[in-house]
Amino acid sequence: MINYNKISNNIRKDILDMIFGSRTSHIGSALSCVDILTLLYFKILKINPRKPLAENRDRFILSKGHAAAALYATLAERGFFDKKLLKSFCANGSKLPGHSSRNCVPGVEVSTGSLGHGLAIGNGMAIAGKKDNKKYQVFVLLSDGECDEGSTWEAILFAGHHKLDNLVAIVDYNKWQAFGRTKNVLNLEPFTKKWKDFGWAVEEVDGHNFQEIYKVLKKIPFQKNKPSVLIAHTIKAKGLSFMEDKLESHYRPPTTEEYKIAIQEINNL
Repeated sequence: MINYNKISNNIRKDILDMIFGSRTSHIGSALSCVDILTLLYFKILKINPRKPLAENRDRFILSKGHAAAALYATLAERGFFDKKLLKSFCANGSKLPGHSSRNCVPGVEVSTGSLGHGLAIGNGMAIAGKKDNKKYQVFVLLSDGECDEGSTWEAILFAGHHKLDNLVAIVDYNKWQAFGRTKNVLNLEPFTKKWKDFGWAVEEVDGHNFQEIYKVLKKIPFQKNKPSVLIAHTIKAKGLSFMEDKLESHYRPPTTEEYKIAIQEINNL
């Protein structure tokens, strides 16, 4: 039986090491989506690390590309490449740039980080799959902050119109973005209703509860002839008490003392 909690903790520790070692940002954004990525890569996605470009593989797009450390750590944990490479995160000339870049390592489908583009790319993959009679699913993980982008809503409208039921959007709804609370910067609510009005089938879960996430994702598409969206309520910097649900986790890495505390806290999750 797969121990998802152990896997997610391994990924969290790798993210912590990567961001602490490189003195870079976005640890909060990376940690909020770890449990979602764990369930996707170890249960839901039809993928083979030994055949990362298999024609009928499911496609995953990390639209919130600034959380690339989470994707790299997950891919390494799943066996797409050697974990030793994680030590080079964000170094000059590294294969692991701060924002995920297409084919930088096996398993990274597209370059992302310019927020608002990922879902549109996912639309293209999904509609191509329909036209070519392929069975793969396309999964796109978005941040709540990038749902401020007009291009995101254009993509939402497009997917609903074209009935792309091979497309699954997952929103990492941690309630923060670069300059403050999402509700204060640009309120998204009523968030669920907006997606429904644009022609999507919607489900909501605790984004840190593996059972809830699996119960919903195992039944995709949620509704025939409609794209599916999972709104996952998460906690920014989940697992680090000194950074959880705080804006500062978007920008600064842990201090040396915080790093020591973080390792202990993750081990106790």
